[in-house]
Amino acid sequence: MADASFLAGGDEMGALMRAHDWASHPLGKPELWPQALRTAIRLMLNSRHQMGMFWGSEAIWFYNDAYAQTLTVERHPCSLGLPGRQVWPEIWADIGGQVRQVMAGGSATWHENQHLVLQRNGRDEDTYWTYSYSPIDDESAPGGVGGVLVVCTETTEQVLVSRRAVEERQRLAELFEQAPSFMALLRGPQHIFELTNPSYVRLIGERNVLGRSVAEALPDAAAQGFVDLLDTVYDSGEPYVAMATPFAMQPAPGAPISQRYLDFVYQPIRNALGEVTGIFVEGTDVTERALAENALRSSEARLRALNADLELQVARRMHGRARTWQLSTDLMGVLNAEGIFEQSNPAWQSVLGWPEETIARTPFFDFLHPDDLARNRLAFARAIELGEPALCFENRYRHADGGYRWLSWVAIPEDDRIYCSARDITADKEAAESLARTEAALRQSQKMEAVGKLTGGLAHDFNNLLGGIMGAMEAARAKLDQGRIEDVPRYLALSETAVRRAASLTQRLLAFSRQQTLDPRSTDVNRLVAGMEELIRRTIGPAIQLEVVGADGLWPSLVDPPQLESALLNLCINARDAMPDGGCLTIETANRSLDESAATACELDAGQYVSLSVTDNGSGMTPEIIARAFDPFFTTKAIGQGTGLGLSMVYGFARQSGGQVRIHSEPGIGSTLCIYLPRHHEAAVDPETTQPARLAEAAPQSDTVLVVEDEPSIRELVCEVLADAGYTVLQAGDGSAGLRILQTGTTIDLLITDVGLPGAMNGRQMADTARSTRPQLKILFMTGYAENSIVGNGNLEPDMHVLTKPFSLDALRRRIRDILPG
Repeated sequence: MADASFLAGGDEMGALMRAHDWASHPLGKPELWPQALRTAIRLMLNSRHQMGMFWGSEAIWFYNDAYAQTLTVERHPCSLGLPGRQVWPEIWADIGGQVRQVMAGGSATWHENQHLVLQRNGRDEDTYWTYSYSPIDDESAPGGVGGVLVVCTETTEQVLVSRRAVEERQRLAELFEQAPSFMALLRGPQHIFELTNPSYVRLIGERNVLGRSVAEALPDAAAQGFVDLLDTVYDSGEPYVAMATPFAMQPAPGAPISQRYLDFVYQPIRNALGEVTGIFVEGTDVTERALAENALRSSEARLRALNADLELQVARRMHGRARTWQLSTDLMGVLNAEGIFEQSNPAWQSVLGWPEETIARTPFFDFLHPDDLARNRLAFARAIELGEPALCFENRYRHADGGYRWLSWVAIPEDDRIYCSARDITADKEAAESLARTEAALRQSQKMEAVGKLTGGLAHDFNNLLGGIMGAMEAARAKLDQGRIEDVPRYLALSETAVRRAASLTQRLLAFSRQQTLDPRSTDVNRLVAGMEELIRRTIGPAIQLEVVGADGLWPSLVDPPQLESALLNLCINARDAMPDGGCLTIETANRSLDESAATACELDAGQYVSLSVTDNGSGMTPEIIARAFDPFFTTKAIGQGTGLGLSMVYGFARQSGGQVRIHSEPGIGSTLCIYLPRHHEAAVDPETTQPARLAEAAPQSDTVLVVEDEPSIRELVCEVLADAGYTVLQAGDGSAGLRILQTGTTIDLLITDVGLPGAMNGRQMADTARSTRPQLKILFMTGYAENSIVGNGNLEPDMHVLTKPFSLDALRRRIRDILPG
């Protein structure tokens, strides 16, 4: 027999493979594995490349340490040895066909920057991968291929970086698009065109210039000496300004040469080290002006007229600019390196109430809202030191009346100044806040509609149950009137059944609302599942295969065991109903350590949790159904086949226990419902040692019991049971009356009290007050609905006990005998 030495090495994954329970796995012991599998695993384990492997007809999954670094807690280390469909359910539709193609004898596959949506840390995440699938030859396998070797590299970051670069270039191009003057951005000593705006394209004609040098793309410009000018600017680092420079250009092949006159500037671009890396070209076509000036030189009279006209145009332009500065409703200003607006227009006073002299002597930081200071200081420093502009930059400026206005800024640095304009967007912000309030009101309306549906469903079910109780009691009374007492027990049994169903419905509602009274104990969930396995098998029937996978070394959890059993049974019943033609149901436990990101995705605190999951391969759920699955009274079953409270009860119980429930499902594939419960650091309690001994018969008692209950019928029944058992009984109808009795010198061995009492003192407050003078007093709380904090959040003091309403009188007798054994 071969040995398992091929599993040597491999660091963490090698150790995990050697420790794995392969004897109970379909592959069997490693010593019996095919040689091809053994060789491939040894190659994979000792490689530093990211490698994985699918083996056999079930595509059993293996991977090495390098691959494990890309996995999150959902798949590492729990996915080792699982079928590929179960490891990668969300992308199996993408990769499953590729695996099957190679397994069927097809050639190896190669995929570059393949987009895959993976479940990571509890949420969908867009990822990109470059990988290959290669066949692993095995003569003993059908078709000669035993498995598929996966060699991969995650390229998500490279793809996203590339996209961001494209988006940044697009943003800059859009800015260029809006400029009225022609612009171009040249990079490197060869003056490669990186960006041009539409005005530049109109100047040179429809030419393909991007990515090409000026000399190559515009040979006619090179011939006229423009490339030499660019070289001089690039080498010297000094800008070049030209006025009315002639430029001859043929816009298109075969078209006549166009003579233009240009005003332009070549501005060198420097990096953080001061090195020239490119040239920014900006200018204006002034052909009409230049031609007019040339024509004027031929005629003194025309020149004088044109000069006068030009002076008039200049005056008008200057007047127009001045009027724009004066009348603009936008704030305008020139900011110096000390953070003071050297120039400001009148809008500062009309919008913010500050006169020009105040603006000119006050650093703009003094006008900012305190919450915006740090962000503005950083933006100002980047603008002054790096020349970085600020577009659509929002902040709050103080008004002269003491209030604040929201402003949206455009700030362009040039030399040692920043040229700024700002628009008052306070009204826009207030409109957005108003819209948010309207949306909140709509959500409240939707909540009220949900409450209406909840109460309607509750009334429907309770009316049915009350109808059964009333009918059975009337029938019993009729039989008694007729003297036919032999039929009475049957009607009483019907009434009792309806009462229990009503109690179950109430318990489910309390579980959903997270208001049920829990009795949490340190619990071994593996032991709990094992104890329910036979019941679950009988419940789901022989057509469904049940598999239980209990994690080794499972942590204890602080939970109410009967409630967890009920939740697990609910999940199994739902899974059974999703597989009407049979299938496979898997119950699995695991230890989960959730970091901040994974915990946030699950709406939990970061920490350690025990997970209990139920997986089926049934019909699955659509996203729409998943979104409503935990709603009370929502069900996809036919009328009469479900109340719609099962999953809502599981959800409420898990949240009240400090945990969560999560659904992963795909229509036609199946579903996994996973309960997360917080880890408890005390050892689990053996349920066999905590069950109280049943006393066959009640013995005469001499103890004194005080009963405090505001419902007369319940108080009368409890007192009657106690009196029949031989106890001395005292009673009160509210907390104040009960406390007066407790403050007397009367001997009281047990206090039985409702939690929700009328008046200023509830049952817990009365008990705590009584304990201050009677520290040894034993207390039994009766509760049907109460904030869990009132009875201690499952952390009752010694000799305090809870009995949940409704309860049978026999249960009351047993509980009292357990507390007062004799």
